[in-house]
Amino acid sequence: MSNKGTSKAADRIAALLDENSFVEIGSLVTARSTDFNMAQEKAASDGVITGYGLIDGNLVYVYSQDASVLGGSIGEMHAKKIVRLYSLAMKMGAPVIGLLDSAGMRLQESTDALNAFGMLYRRMAFASGVIPQITAVLGNCGGGLAVAAGMSDFVFMEGKSAKLYVNSPNALAGNKEEDTAGAKFQSEKSGLVDFVGTEEEILSQIRALVSILPANNADEAPFAEAGDDLNRVCEGLEGAVGDTSILLSQISDGNLLCEVKAASAKEMVTGFIKLNGATVGAIANRTQLYDEKGEKSADFKPLLTAKGLEKAARFVRFCDAFDIPILTITNAEGFFADKHNEFRIARAAAKLAYALADATVAKVNVITGRAFGSGYTIMNSQAIGADLTFAWEDALVGMMDSKLAAGIMYDGSDAKIIGEKASEYDKLQQSVDAAAGRGYVDTVIKACDTRKMVIGAFEMLYTKTEERPDKKHGTV
Repeated sequence: MSNKGTSKAADRIAALLDENSFVEIGSLVTARSTDFNMAQEKAASDGVITGYGLIDGNLVYVYSQDASVLGGSIGEMHAKKIVRLYSLAMKMGAPVIGLLDSAGMRLQESTDALNAFGMLYRRMAFASGVIPQITAVLGNCGGGLAVAAGMSDFVFMEGKSAKLYVNSPNALAGNKEEDTAGAKFQSEKSGLVDFVGTEEEILSQIRALVSILPANNADEAPFAEAGDDLNRVCEGLEGAVGDTSILLSQISDGNLLCEVKAASAKEMVTGFIKLNGATVGAIANRTQLYDEKGEKSADFKPLLTAKGLEKAARFVRFCDAFDIPILTITNAEGFFADKHNEFRIARAAAKLAYALADATVAKVNVITGRAFGSGYTIMNSQAIGADLTFAWEDALVGMMDSKLAAGIMYDGSDAKIIGEKASEYDKLQQSVDAAAGRGYVDTVIKACDTRKMVIGAFEMLYTKTEERPDKKHGTV
């Protein structure tokens, strides 16, 4: 079944969904308002096409705003059509995908439009954590519609001409040059946008994302035959300890890594991989970044930043809501220290600590380098709630660099004493064997065995159940 249209909005739906699978609903809905000569306007479908269809055979609900009809502006019935779509999606337990291209709120409908907008926010709030919400900004997305994008789980944005803003750039006090509505700003600085590309790339990426996510919070993520040796030895994995996006792709089935918010807080990697055919959410701090040509493009300190922690915490919350297991790769020596970071580092660290401690999904941690201080603790340590912790043979687990520790404990001593005590501190307090001896590391592994060890761990944890105190919700 399909209802074909000739508008750009309809073409986008056709390009997104399986061929001839789209069924439009609400095609005859039109605006009720007649103020300001609205009765004379032809508002086909009230500027938004809504319906359902398939992506790789999976049911999805889609709405696509039509900028050729009243600029795609959002009036009462326009918003109510989307709310109606959400109601159906919630009943069926299927994702909602919004293709946004709108001039904003329809001024001619005033409070009717405002009320309908509020209804949409409420419906999106109810759907959060129940069904995946995916938004693609393909044209203008301003004002209240930007809030709807912010309530989505994943935001895609066309890289050249799309605009996403609450307040337009020229309305910002003191802003003279920066395009705060563009994809570069919204992906790199604000961190709202997860993926940037051409319209064709975006629609393809949405299809790929839907194919690895569960349809709802009571369903499992689509399972695919691994097509990869479960016991594959990852030779040379130590070489990827700096750029953990490469490390994650190397241990994943078929080297799959769907990185989320890749342009924001690049010192923290978040994304989805496949292990033995199952979707796993992965978090890893990064000290190096390599480009597509294999050339190093950036270095980062092995320190956790506020922006990176917030990015990781939000990702954990999504994975836990949809019962997606979590893998963390840890190589952190503490927190980044500067005045700007200090403004929100405590709150950001608390968010990640809370998210991981509160998550009831299977959680596995792999320590690949140094795991020092509170940075180690909040990166899915056993104390926070990791079900299994692995560490590479040359990893270090402890409070801080041994020379710094010795210098503090033996302040005023000569260099020889400091050196001797530093060596002693390494052996007694922060070697991987010391951590394993205390039970904080479950197994010390070779780097090349990481893939098979984490696959085995998640298979063992498949039936995990864990209770939390009875409460309405946390406050962190």
